[in-house]
Order: sequence, then C-alpha cells, then structure tokens
Amino acid sequence: MKSTAVIHRPHYINRVIPYIGKKLIKVFSGQRRVGKSYLLFQLMDYLRKEDLDAHIIYINMEDLQFSQLRTADDLNRYVQEKANQSKMNYLFIDEIQEIEDFELALRSLLLNDQMDIYCTGSNADLLSKDIAGKLSGRFIEINVYSLSYTEFLNFHQLENSDKSLSFYMKYGGLPYLKHLDFEDEIVFEYLKIIYSTIIYRDIVNRYALRNSDFLEQLITFLASNIGSLFSAKKISDFLKSQHLKVSPNQVQTYLSHIVNAFIVHRLRRYDLKGKRLFEVGDKFYFENMGIRNGIWGYRQEDEGKIMENMVYNHLLFLGADVHVGVFDQYEIDFVAEKNNERKYFQVALSLKEEKTIKREFGNLLKIKDQYPKAVITMDGFSGNTHHGIPNVSLRSFLSKDKWEE
Repeated sequence: MKSTAVIHRPHYINRVIPYIGKKLIKVFSGQRRVGKSYLLFQLMDYLRKEDLDAHIIYINMEDLQFSQLRTADDLNRYVQEKANQSKMNYLFIDEIQEIEDFELALRSLLLNDQMDIYCTGSNADLLSKDIAGKLSGRFIEINVYSLSYTEFLNFHQLENSDKSLSFYMKYGGLPYLKHLDFEDEIVFEYLKIIYSTIIYRDIVNRYALRNSDFLEQLITFLASNIGSLFSAKKISDFLKSQHLKVSPNQVQTYLSHIVNAFIVHRLRRYDLKGKRLFEVGDKFYFENMGIRNGIWGYRQEDEGKIMENMVYNHLLFLGADVHVGVFDQYEIDFVAEKNNERKYFQVALSLKEEKTIKREFGNLLKIKDQYPKAVITMDGFSGNTHHGIPNVSLRSFLSKDKWEE
C-alpha cells in the first residue's frame, strides 16, 4: 500500500516565497496533472502559519461550483464579494485560462493593496499573450514540471538505485502515480487518460480543431522521433509519403498547439560562433516520459532517446535556458545557461566504443572557452575524464537538484 501523505515540493515553494505580499501576480504554469494545484494548497498552508489573519479566497475552475465564473466581470464581482476589507486577501485561482478575458479582472484586482494573487494555468499561449501582454511587469511566472528524479524518489519512498531510475524512465514523474502500483497496465492506462484529457481540453476544444486524427498522428510522430532535427516542411513531406496531405503551415500550427499544451517542449538551435538562433530546424522533447511511453511504447532501442529527453527535462527543472549548440559542422546536444554561466552537455548511451568516445568528447573539445563541459551516459559510474572533460552517469546527473552542483 502506497503512502497517501502530501509530499512537499520546496523547489517551487521556495521560489515563490520571496514574492509573497508583493504587487505581482504569481503564475504557476505547466502541463495538467504535474501538481500545480497541490502547490497552491501548500502555499495556503504556509500562509496560514505565517499570517494568522490571512483571508484566503480559493477558486478552482475545474470545480462545478465555480462554473458561473465565465468572464472577467464574473471573476471580479465574485472576488469583491468574498474579500475582507480589513485583512490581507490571498486569492488563489486554479486553471485561470478557463475564464474569458481573465487578465482584465486580474489587472483590476491588483489595484487593491489588500490583494495578493496566485494562479495556475495549463496553456502557454494564453498565459504568455494575455498576462504578458496586459500585465507586463506585474507578474512572475514559475514553470512547474513533472517530478524531478529526486522528487520521484521522495514521493515513492524509493532508494536511489538503478531499479528506481528504470521506473522513472518508464513511468515518468506525474505526482499521482504515488497512489498506483508500478504495473504497466495500471500506470499506462492512467497516463493515457491524462493524455486524452490534455488533447481534447487543451487543444481540440480550445482551438476548435477539426482534424483530431492528424493531431494524434503528429504527436505519435514526435514520440517516435525524440530529439530528431526537423522542420514543419520535413514533417509535411513525411506525412505525404504516408498518404496524408497536410501543408507545412498546418503542421506548424498544430505543433504550436502541442507545445502550448505543454505536451512537448520545442528546442531551438544556437550558432555558437555566430551567436544567433537558427530560424529553421527544431528538436522536440516530451514534458513527461510516461505519457510519451504510453503513446509510443517503452522500447529498449529507444533508451538513448529517452535518456536524452530526461537530461533536457532536468536542465529545465534546474532553471536553465537550453538550446542545441551548433559549432561549424559539429553539434552539441545541450547548451544550458543560467546566472550568466554556461554549461555544455553531450549525451550518449555508453562510451564502450572508441568512435563514440571520439565523437562525444571530440565535439566538446572543439569549444575553446572555459565553461564546464560533460558527457552524460548510462554507464554505471562517474568521475572518469577525457582531456579534462568528465563522464557523468545519468543517475548521478539527475540526483543533483541545484545548478551550482
């Protein structure tokens, strides 16, 4: 029997604490079911302890009792009725994108010095356009991801072992999995339900798409080509070979919807010499490996792709900006930057073959700056170096929770 206790996620709570009471809207954004609602609950508990007079207003747009809150006027009216003018009001709104023109209400409510606002959202497009456009300089966005490896160990009360890592690679890090047994049929059935919810609520219904079959085929294509470099035209050409005629523009539109629903992340290429982003050719990585494996299947031959995806996700968790590095004709898997520091990473399943060693370390050695560089592998050891560049095991890399480590 698995534990039902609420597990805290200090990685996110500690990031928002400095902004409590400040005239900024705090927005938790991310894929459905990554735990944004529970972060709101944990913040409420924190505030009740820190401010005994705290007046908390909670709105969950997935709860039928709030179905009447459809517009900005509805939201503003409801909050004004619930607010306590003699106390500090802490407003929490879950899945705020379900309210039409919500940003207008937030802008008005922010004028009240007795109002501190926290929101969650599951659509990057709405959040970026509406909040950033009309509340510029008055909000902070905190991206919430599936559980990191160490969070996964904590949630499931597992030892840091190769077996635990294999569970993480196969099932991913959605928090609710802690209530389920680690059996393929049980876990993947749950993950497929979550996937369908995202597909239809956050893409098909929101954008009024007619071609849901193509949407799912496109996501399946992405699942089978993790980390591959391609353009909308290349995808369109491939689909034509499968007797499915879809224009590059339509492919690009659907890709944007998939990214906005946080199913995948788009990774752009960066010219390390020219210091510019390439306009054409991106890579796509899945937000949650369990959902990806539920779509495409968990196959031994995909282990290298899955591993690469996990490294990318962990760099996002650490708060880094990430690109594919391009240096002449050479490619660096990940160029990560944070706090004016850059790190370079190559990812390889194993370094048992000499040609792999030459390729992975050789690409990094072409870069002559002094920023840290590493090759991450599934080999069960860390510490060996090649011309000063360390070989780091995947488990060791995922076990580090801070950028500075």
